[in-house]
Amino acid sequence: MSTTDEVVIALTAVEKSFGSQKVLDGVSLQVRAGTTTVIVGGSGQGKSVILKHMLGLLQPDAGRVEVFGEDLARCDRRTLQRIRGAFGVLFQNVALFDSMSVYDNVALPLRERTGESETVIRRRVRDKLALMGLEGQEQKFPAQLSGGMKKRVGLARALVLDPKVVFFDEPTTGLDVSRSNEMYRLFFETQKQLNYTAVIVSHDVPKIFKLSDYVALMAQGRLQGCLSPEAFQLSDNPLIRAFVRETMGPIYSSETEEVPRHETLSS
Repeated sequence: MSTTDEVVIALTAVEKSFGSQKVLDGVSLQVRAGTTTVIVGGSGQGKSVILKHMLGLLQPDAGRVEVFGEDLARCDRRTLQRIRGAFGVLFQNVALFDSMSVYDNVALPLRERTGESETVIRRRVRDKLALMGLEGQEQKFPAQLSGGMKKRVGLARALVLDPKVVFFDEPTTGLDVSRSNEMYRLFFETQKQLNYTAVIVSHDVPKIFKLSDYVALMAQGRLQGCLSPEAFQLSDNPLIRAFVRETMGPIYSSETEEVPRHETLSS
């Protein structure tokens, strides 16, 4: 994986409340180009709220969210649209349009955001569907697809604009072990080929660690460190230690996991 020291997303002391409930309490995080950052934590801890701030869908009550050096809260509409044009998103529920074919679902971002001809759009859509192993599925509708195929169509749509940053919100929800491993393999292969920066919110621990460069735990309104998977598992932070014990058991070592990081994820 090609990485640099370039920071593409920076959250600085971000606070967010909904009514009397404070969800983000001074969250700070840096996401570097070409890396995969995984945000983990219990339900209701604010993981998806962080993603919505990065996407500019929510504004912080305090603090700053900067993407490509731009403060999202101070951006005009045109600048925000330009920034979002460099994003791809794979939603937890995939969010395919039931009335559209696979082809039209994937083509939609190109038709909405570019002035490219249908000939160019056709080539780009078919390239991304081929990358997902979905050749020949163009004219099917979402209701005709399995859960795993829907996820692959969603990933093809997220990547069709060749984004610089791709956000994944619980990307393996609803998939069995085999299909989850298939998605992990696609994440790894597409990132290696396209060199995008990935931010993943996931509950699938420890398997998601195999894809990650950095892991951060969301707990008590704050991100508890942003560490390599190995450092995360060995952290002295009591909240991280409790999370590791709860999700991985009392003894865990990434070296002894059945599939080492970035090797064949479908085995």
